[in-house]
Amino acid sequence: MGLAYLAALLASSACMLLLDWRYRLFYWRDVRSAAVVTAVGMVGLLLTDAVGIAQHIFYRGDSSAALGLVLAPQLAVEEPIFLWFLVLCTMVLYTGTLRLIGSRRRS
Repeated sequence: MGLAYLAALLASSACMLLLDWRYRLFYWRDVRSAAVVTAVGMVGLLLTDAVGIAQHIFYRGDSSAALGLVLAPQLAVEEPIFLWFLVLCTMVLYTGTLRLIGSRRRS
């Protein structure tokens, strides 16, 4: 059961990447720009996590769905994968919304 959360994150990421591929929204539109946005977003979110952990706001709970491995105190191994998914999801939604707004303005 320890792989359930990681498997759900990876499956959800795969679905987002399929949407991205189908409509050429983020990675399949411009991979270099997407990589930069992803890196900046992940660094910002990891720094936010680090500050939250240092201030005892964030902590890693015990869950049978998680692997139980940590990268740093209170930072689960699944966290960077979740943050990558969060950036991916946000950017696919953002670029998709821009495309919808743009197509409505043209018609």
